[in-house]
Amino acid sequence: MSNRMNRKRLNIGAYILQEYAQTERHIREVKECGIDLIIGMDNYPEVLDLFEKYGVGAVVGGVLPGWWGGNGERAGRMHEINPMYQYELAAANFKDHPAIWGIDVGDEPSALDFPYYSKVIRRVGELFPSQFVYLNLYPNYASVSQNTADQTVSQLGTATYEEHIESYCRNVPSDYICYDFYLYSINVPKAYENLRVVADACLRTGRSMWIVLQVNSNKPAEWISENELRFQAYTAMAFGAETITWACYTAGWWHNQVLDENGEKTEQYAKLQKVNAELHAIGEPYMRYRRTATHFVGFNGTKWLDGTQITPVDSLDTGFFTDVKEADGNPIVVGEMTAREGSGHALMICAAEDPYDKAPTMRKIRFRAAGSAVRVFGGHGIVPVCKLPDGSYETEVMSCDGILIETL
Repeated sequence: MSNRMNRKRLNIGAYILQEYAQTERHIREVKECGIDLIIGMDNYPEVLDLFEKYGVGAVVGGVLPGWWGGNGERAGRMHEINPMYQYELAAANFKDHPAIWGIDVGDEPSALDFPYYSKVIRRVGELFPSQFVYLNLYPNYASVSQNTADQTVSQLGTATYEEHIESYCRNVPSDYICYDFYLYSINVPKAYENLRVVADACLRTGRSMWIVLQVNSNKPAEWISENELRFQAYTAMAFGAETITWACYTAGWWHNQVLDENGEKTEQYAKLQKVNAELHAIGEPYMRYRRTATHFVGFNGTKWLDGTQITPVDSLDTGFFTDVKEADGNPIVVGEMTAREGSGHALMICAAEDPYDKAPTMRKIRFRAAGSAVRVFGGHGIVPVCKLPDGSYETEVMSCDGILIETL
């Protein structure tokens, strides 16, 4: 993996920076928005010079033969359509630049092409030693083949999504899994289930989880709210996400991007800038830990887990933290975490009772941490925590927001 991207921090990316938004002002505004890398860039040296000036990384497309799984009609044929010599020829013609952090090798492939991707990613890693190899996967709402004998017309190329991710882990030698999920175009339970499948696969195989989330809208009349941005990000962090990418910054697909077709800021810019600043602030203590499990506390009687394989609990006992719950029994998603170095334990919590931002309310989180002092972080720094007469702790978090509780 390239050392140009600092993997020890929480990285925030965005998809698509069109040519109409590639002036110095625009790239400065990318950085001011709290974006660390842009995915889907062309290899234009004068633009990349500006990326380097402002400390923004690029994942470039168009360098290697393109590949997109599409509707599955070409599944299993990538080795025929993109033979290995094309990658080697592309590398021979490649002009490197310090701002190029990653090389895009495709999007949403079928599992039938994972064995060939095993060879491609190994070879591309050799050909581009200064870059990481970027590959993004389907979400769990991609179509699934109904036939097990011949699955050439299927997006996933497997009978189930879990098999799709298992096949990726078995074949593809990356140290992360990246997938996109556009929650406000689908639904909350599927988002939770997708997080569970990918995060657990990352845990089993020692990979980090990267996720692409939604800042734009699939309906012209709808705008994603600030709290809806938070909800997507903090639930992903409760599952251990280490890179969060927003789609789309400029025109790519759908409506109501962060910049309009003239390269001017829409209302999404200020929302994203604010949320990204919060994510970077809480990201510092968060990245000291890694996720070991995720728990759904207070979800009994709600619709948010319908159709999932997730079992909720009324309160949580991790051994280090006990009696963890929202004071009124409202839903919270709790990521159980342990220190990457040395000893130490933490909880990453998202207040999850209002994912569609209808009536945000301040929520009280109560817990015990016997034998330990605690500290609580939010998107604006240290969050007050008080010790109650019964020895338990109480702190607050707004609906859709997140906090990190750590033992000292």
